[in-house]
Amino acid sequence: MEKQETELRRSQPNQDPEAIRLEVVSLLSNFATELKSSDLRAKVNSLIPAFHKLRDLGCSLIPRNAASSARDRVLAYLRNYPHVVINGDELMVVSGIAEWARRLRELRVQFGWAIYSGVTFRDMAEAAKAVEDDGEIASLESAIGADPSRVKPDQYVLMKEEQDRQSAHRWNVLNEVRRKKISVTDKIIEYFRKNVGQQITGEELKYLAKDKKEWARRVRELRTEQGWPIVTKNSGRQDLEVGVYVLEEDRQTYEHDRKIPDPVRVAVLQRDGFKCVQCGWKRSMLSPEDPRKMLELHHVRHHINKGENVAENLITLCNVHHDEEHRHRRS
Repeated sequence: MEKQETELRRSQPNQDPEAIRLEVVSLLSNFATELKSSDLRAKVNSLIPAFHKLRDLGCSLIPRNAASSARDRVLAYLRNYPHVVINGDELMVVSGIAEWARRLRELRVQFGWAIYSGVTFRDMAEAAKAVEDDGEIASLESAIGADPSRVKPDQYVLMKEEQDRQSAHRWNVLNEVRRKKISVTDKIIEYFRKNVGQQITGEELKYLAKDKKEWARRVRELRTEQGWPIVTKNSGRQDLEVGVYVLEEDRQTYEHDRKIPDPVRVAVLQRDGFKCVQCGWKRSMLSPEDPRKMLELHHVRHHINKGENVAENLITLCNVHHDEEHRHRRS
C-alpha cells in the first residue's frame, strides 16, 4: 500500500501536459541559481521536484481514462504500436515509475500479452541459424520489420494484439514446472503436455528455462528429433502468430516423419489445401468429439523402401487416416 501511494504521489497522469511542462521549465530555470552553489547535496535535492514532474509529464501523455496504472500505460503504449520495436526508455517514460520492467514482465508472463524482448528474438534467431533454417529468420524479420538478431535486450515488440485469457491458469502451471529439478528439455515438454492444443509464447518458454538461451533449440529438438508435434507458423500453421508454439497432440509422431524439412512440409500443406486428401478434414473443422486433431505428412513411397522427404513423395493426412495407413502397412 505504501508503495502504491508513493507511485501515485510521484505520478499524476490526470494533469494537463502543458501545465506540467511549464512547471518543469520553471523548476529547471530556478535550478540555474542552485547550479552555482558548491553544496552538492543542495543541488541534487533541488532537482528532485523536476524529476517527479518529468514523470508526471510522461504519465500525462496517455489519458487516465485510457490507462489508470503504470502497467496499463505500458500496455496502452505497446498496443498503439503492434509489431514495432519499442525501446525500454519509451516504456519508462510513459509508465512514470522506476519499476516499469517488472510491470512489463507481469504483462508478458502473468497476463498473457505476447510481448517479446530482444533476448527472446536472439534466442530464436540463433536456434534457427544453428540448423540453417532461413525461413524461421525470414518470418521473424517480416513480422517486426527488423533483423531479429539485432534487436537489443531492452527493446520489446507486441507480437499479438489479443490477450491470452488462459494465461492465469498457465502461470501457476508454469511456475510449478519451473521449480522442478529437471533438465530444460524435460521442463519444456512437460509444460507443453500440460497445455496440449494451447498457444505457448516464446517468452513463457524462456521464463520456464530460467532465461537460459538454449530453450529455442530444445523446442526444435523436441519436434525434429523426438517427434513431438510442436507446430509454428513457419511449420505450416498459418493461423498462428510468429513466435507462438502449439503441441497439437500428446503423442510423438512416427520416427521416419521427423526429419521432413519445414519448407517441404509447408509446400505439401499448401499444395493439398491444408486438408486431408482422404477425407477433406481441416483445422477449421476441429471439435472435441472428433478424433481428428491434426494434419500430418505421409510418405507415398515408404522410408523403408527409400522414400525421400520431398514434396512429390508426401501427402497430407489427418492423424486418423495417417494411423490407418500405417496399420494397413503393418498388416
